[in-house]
Amino acid sequence: MVFCGRVNPTTGALDWVEEDEDYDYHQEIARSSYADMLHDKDRNEKYYQGIRAAVKRVKERGEEAIVLDIGTGTGLLSMMAVTAGADYCYAIEVFTPMAEAAIQIVKANGFGDKIKVINKHSKEVTLGPDGDMMQRANILITELFDTELIGEGALPSYEHAQQNLMQERWEAVPHRATVYAQVVESHRLWSMNKLLPINLDHGLIKPPLELQTCPGAPSVCDVQLSQLSTDDFNTLSDIMVIFRVDFSQQVSSTTVSHPVNFTSNANGEAQVVLSWWDIDMDPEGTINCTMKPGWLYSDDHSVPWRDHWMQCVYFLPEERKVTLGEELCLTAHQDDYCVWYTLMKPGAEDSSPVSDERPICHCGAHIIWNRTRFGELNDQGRLKKYKEAMRKVLKPSSVCMCISDGSLLPLLAHTMGAAQVFTVESSSMSQQVMQKLLQTNHLKGAIPVLQKSPEKITLPWHNLYFWYSRSALSDNLVEGCTVFPMSATLYVLAVEFKDLWRIRSPCGICEGFDVSIMDAMIKKSLDFRESQEAEPHALWEYPCRALSQPVKVMTFDFRKTIPVNDVKSEGSVSLVRSGRCHGVVLWMEYQLTEDISVSTGLLEVSNEKGYCQWYPHSKQGVFFLNSVLELGPSSTQTYSSVTYQLTFSPKLGDIEMNFLPNP
Repeated sequence: MVFCGRVNPTTGALDWVEEDEDYDYHQEIARSSYADMLHDKDRNEKYYQGIRAAVKRVKERGEEAIVLDIGTGTGLLSMMAVTAGADYCYAIEVFTPMAEAAIQIVKANGFGDKIKVINKHSKEVTLGPDGDMMQRANILITELFDTELIGEGALPSYEHAQQNLMQERWEAVPHRATVYAQVVESHRLWSMNKLLPINLDHGLIKPPLELQTCPGAPSVCDVQLSQLSTDDFNTLSDIMVIFRVDFSQQVSSTTVSHPVNFTSNANGEAQVVLSWWDIDMDPEGTINCTMKPGWLYSDDHSVPWRDHWMQCVYFLPEERKVTLGEELCLTAHQDDYCVWYTLMKPGAEDSSPVSDERPICHCGAHIIWNRTRFGELNDQGRLKKYKEAMRKVLKPSSVCMCISDGSLLPLLAHTMGAAQVFTVESSSMSQQVMQKLLQTNHLKGAIPVLQKSPEKITLPWHNLYFWYSRSALSDNLVEGCTVFPMSATLYVLAVEFKDLWRIRSPCGICEGFDVSIMDAMIKKSLDFRESQEAEPHALWEYPCRALSQPVKVMTFDFRKTIPVNDVKSEGSVSLVRSGRCHGVVLWMEYQLTEDISVSTGLLEVSNEKGYCQWYPHSKQGVFFLNSVLELGPSSTQTYSSVTYQLTFSPKLGDIEMNFLPNP
């Protein structure tokens, strides 16, 4: 046995937990997303077509087809290559559990004599009689891409392989990649990156100038853009080709900029760059796999679903007013792992001292707040409920202590007439951001800022941090004081997902190859650790149908301190609609007062078919059932409900759960 340090998901404290010696191995397998890629039929078919075409081109030149497959995963692309006529394939996989799985899968499908799986990073692979590869390859197959295309280190890997492991002339699958972008104005997306001014009854909460001019977090925001409505943004440019990468030529990982001049097609505030890419599997571009969002497809064309490749949202460093017909230059700056954008007048980028620098947060807010938190702070509907609730509980004599972590509630309580307001921040960075907010709004000194540690942010769908902090401060609270929010209720809902089920669904046979060994390994690892855990997902991006009514399963009374003993809850969720039940969604609803609450999950079920609308500024918990429940008149199964067993451990700060179908 080994001891693993694990951050308590609710209290933030570091707990030492005894685990099996294979814990890390099973964690890596369980959290891999290979099922999603294997279920991506469009991707698989396009790769197969491209590989067949590449092998054919090499054979027509009278050469042996020697394949180098970097990032082979399950070995699927290598097996495709041998089936297409390749003479030999070197399959590189640095992730040890996957390399071991690939070896077994390759042997099980009868390709052990033509595919060599090498468990190394491609930069460590050696050539020669005593090396990993006997000879250089002339076909380069890769699947090293992420939502941003290059974020997984694709360019350095290509650069090294082409220089050291390939023949002078090679074929590449994919053959090339093209990155597209469009400049838009979007209040919804911009509110995920900047704190916007907030109107109150007696004034305005203004964000610090430093926050408004901060370029923000350097990482891309990957989103299922297909789930955005076209009403959520106003296009200010046409869709533009930003840059291309030709993988049949020598690739460079050197930092480079790609300026593209364009004429704006509308008036507005340029705030956001939407971006995606496609890959041509052949030189002619006849075999194309695209990541474009669903609203760019024609009505008669089905939209391929994939979660391993989504679309990109890039926030410009500052919003910029543009007018119809204005000449502008959008520049993509690209290093070996990252892309970022600037928008200027044509030629101005040459004189800019910062345009080539990767954006880094200098205000602190983008470090303590993630994008869902920005959206939550800017949510006017949620703020309205908080104001209504605070009017019910605040008195001119009220002394308020806000357990804040960057919340706007201290400012709200002060402007609504509380006699004294204190705010407790859990980190020095959060304390600094709050001080900037107070200074900007001329409240420095009016609201004392206290720092309390070590509590930190918690899992996104069952945030009980407030309860732990309130309990820790109980000695500072007068008898009968108002606790706000007063409680939280955990809800569950049985659902049918349109597509999200694929990330946990077994593949068995994929494009004619048996990959069931991978299914067995993932299942074993999930059973080992994760069978009693829910995964956080932003469900506004993943359509689903409700197959039950929402059910209250556990309530946490914040007016009382945290209990000493475990809290248990058992019951069942009745299934009221036909469909395919993939799992159960969990979320919290916070009771501010007796009659006012805010939800972090289900907002409404839209019609008789059960389509769900989810709160977009929080993630929800998803518990996938071990097997899909087929419900309805034509089904041979007769499940009527899903039973649940939940245990909240105050010591661990987590909820252990299990859901089982009930005939």
